[in-house]
Amino acid sequence: MAARVTKVDRDAVRRATGTLGVAATLRGLRVTSTHFIRNLWGWVVGKPQVRTVMVPEEEDPKPAAFRGMPVLVALDDGKERCVACGLCEWACPVDCIHIEPGETADEVERYPRVFDIDMSRCMYCGLCEEACPEEAIVMSARVEISAFSRAGLLWHKDQLLTPASQLERRLEYVREGYGRR
Repeated sequence: MAARVTKVDRDAVRRATGTLGVAATLRGLRVTSTHFIRNLWGWVVGKPQVRTVMVPEEEDPKPAAFRGMPVLVALDDGKERCVACGLCEWACPVDCIHIEPGETADEVERYPRVFDIDMSRCMYCGLCEEACPEEAIVMSARVEISAFSRAGLLWHKDQLLTPASQLERRLEYVREGYGRR
């Protein structure tokens, strides 16, 4: 099969775009300036046409499907819902979850004595959430997790525990999406 050869008339391209594409650059600057002036006038008049989020005073609303940092769901009594089965640790593609199980005399036989997530390695894929049979680990809407050192990005169980009342929207989304109703 023969390849089709296309000849490009370089002189015609140069004539159309001008030296260094000055015409295209000026056209782009005109569009940008038009939008800037229209938005600036909207703010002056008091009817802005562009939605601006004033961070940190305002919080940008996130959809239920948003995957922020993973957190542990806490029961009403403050204990974790996790039974230390290790499925989230096994499902994590970057091995950022570390669990050491412990035994208890409660109705739940096991609990995570140690539950650590290295947020510097986490890629927010949500596979841990999918693997968990107890809905004990979910992706929250929290995204501000910066630290001054790598050690500050290693989150322990007490830092990860979040009351279920703060995660109701995400838990409902998980139940609907994975058919756990």
